[in-house]
Amino acid sequence: MKDDGVPAHVTGAAKERAFSLADLPDLREFAAAEALRRGMPEDAIGDFLVALNEVATNAVTHGSTKARLGIRSDGTALVVAVHDDGRAWRPEGEPGHDPPPENATSGMGLWVARMLSNELQVTTGPRGTTVTMRFLLA
Repeated sequence: MKDDGVPAHVTGAAKERAFSLADLPDLREFAAAEALRRGMPEDAIGDFLVALNEVATNAVTHGSTKARLGIRSDGTALVVAVHDDGRAWRPEGEPGHDPPPENATSGMGLWVARMLSNELQVTTGPRGTTVTMRFLLA
């Protein structure tokens, strides 16, 4: 963690953007352009954007009204980190690991993001929550 409470892997990202709920359409456009620029195949962009949208929406509806997105390349992967300042979440177990109940109408975001990414990690604590996803570029 840096002194400002933001995980270093978010602020050390090649590209970063703050966002709120109203900014989600622009955030998706920004992320798609970055993913393509960094080598993500066009046919993978749809799944990438669904995963990102689920995590980003969770951040600004359940975490805090403002959140931050960081995108960087890491060898053959695109690493995306979404950080919010929400401090009230205390998950039991690994968030998004188990599928939602059959008739669920909410609570599917992290599970969907985990299914669409190659790796998903959630870290939460007194300085907020960060969801980091990896997507293979090749």
